[in-house]
Amino acid sequence: MYTTYHLSSAQDVSTEILEAIKATFKSRPITIIVEEDDSDLELTANMKAVLDERLQEDENTYLSAEESIDQLNKKYGL
Repeated sequence: MYTTYHLSSAQDVSTEILEAIKATFKSRPITIIVEEDDSDLELTANMKAVLDERLQEDENTYLSAEESIDQLNKKYGL
């Protein structure tokens, strides 16, 4: 079982959150991972170039997201 807390600032960590974690997981072992939210990622020039190339491809050869993921799973075992 896992629970995710999204906070707008590290200052939002409160004793209430810690108490909620304790209540949820009781005496079971847990791991706490803290990571910075980097959702404001900016595209690099290289990323933009790849996307521009993809926009120029023939629409008849497009793969759906499901087909693309299926091919990646087969090739890389994801």
